[in-house]
Amino acid sequence: MKLPVEFEAKMRKLLGEEFSSYEQHLDDPAYYGIRVNTLKISVADFLKICPFNVTPVPWTDNGFYVSREERPSRHPFYYAGLYYIQEPSAMTPASYLPVEPGDKVLDLCAAPGGKSTELGAKLKGKGILVSNDVSVSRTKALIRNIEMFGIRNSVVLCTEAKYMVPSLHGFFDKILIDAPCSGEGMFRKGSNELKNWEQKGSEPYAKLQREIVDDAVKLLKPGGMLLYSTCTFSPEENEQVIEYMLEHNDDLSLVPMKMCGGFDHGHPEWTLSKREDVKHCIRLWPHKIKGEGHFLALLQKAPGKEEVLSYEKIKTPKLSDETKQFFKDCKMPIDWNHVREHQGKLFYLEEDLPKLEKIRVLRKGLFLGEMKKGRFEPSQSFAVALRPEEFEKYISFDLEDERTIRYLKCETLNVDIHTEGMHLIGTGGFPLGWGKIKKGRMKNKYASSWRWL
Repeated sequence: MKLPVEFEAKMRKLLGEEFSSYEQHLDDPAYYGIRVNTLKISVADFLKICPFNVTPVPWTDNGFYVSREERPSRHPFYYAGLYYIQEPSAMTPASYLPVEPGDKVLDLCAAPGGKSTELGAKLKGKGILVSNDVSVSRTKALIRNIEMFGIRNSVVLCTEAKYMVPSLHGFFDKILIDAPCSGEGMFRKGSNELKNWEQKGSEPYAKLQREIVDDAVKLLKPGGMLLYSTCTFSPEENEQVIEYMLEHNDDLSLVPMKMCGGFDHGHPEWTLSKREDVKHCIRLWPHKIKGEGHFLALLQKAPGKEEVLSYEKIKTPKLSDETKQFFKDCKMPIDWNHVREHQGKLFYLEEDLPKLEKIRVLRKGLFLGEMKKGRFEPSQSFAVALRPEEFEKYISFDLEDERTIRYLKCETLNVDIHTEGMHLIGTGGFPLGWGKIKKGRMKNKYASSWRWL
């Protein structure tokens, strides 16, 4: 791989004698991985049914290397949300943020959702996950991935961090910032990253990162923890951003993290003030590990007085008769005092949420479905958030049954089922979507935007 002259000089200075090893690895194929969705299945149980040859990723309990040629995106288990396809080094940020069930968690730069899906799985349905991205187009993939993972307690926003501060000041127990960066650690993945670096370099990103962390610290609860990460090597975007945070916030301190084989510590000599505590940061170099370049820093805010926030009031929705009839078959516990209705669409979020003033909200909880004239249309996201035992009418096709793929292709199917009406459809014991049965024919309700192509 031909590196930009300026970048090569920079890396020679940073790596010294290791530069030749780094340069050689740039021509190696990029690593490919999957991360198990522990919200739906344990790692042990997944390995019993895993259709691929996998080997563990050493820095996370539920990550595995898999060959790209095995095409994990072309398997029904992918559509059931049993795993997320992710570059192995990119698994570290969400893995290293110590999220516990019940936490209020913010993924600040969330699209396309790789980190959010893991954070949501770690919550185990308790607490709340707020996933935000400034790009409207990128939030489409973010919403789909969160929904496919069956995360019930999520809110999706599309705004800049500064607009969140008035409503959510000191609200979050845990915050992840996978910051926009110059992408130097991803050069092996393709030419777009190289072109972007040649056009912009590091400086505009370093300025943006400081603006983001300034607002993120305000959103963090006293005693809360924040993980900052990038996929670049630039000290200006890594150690120096952490240096900036610590110098501007006396109540922040770095937290040591577990080191794995091949990991490097942060470099005090690359800060402006030669701060020794940045050694608690972690650097991942592609010539030392089986993965791309990454940087991690875990910080904690000192305990203190918590903010008093203003919470929204929820008006219990008036349900149509058809909606009531549908939910007679639903065994998932739903507190209807926490169901929001917007233009006939129903959203369920068990946790109370502060009033979100002047913030673009794209999703506020699990989308259950839509009340339409004469019927209730359950959503795709509701289907994959359910467990088989949580809906009375459930049909599971075998993995080898041709109807499984035909269903994912949105085809109408013949079924030997005597009950009629809306059914939850799945495979291998995992729900995929809905189907409406009448006289042995199933009208396919699988979301066309999710379909197998």
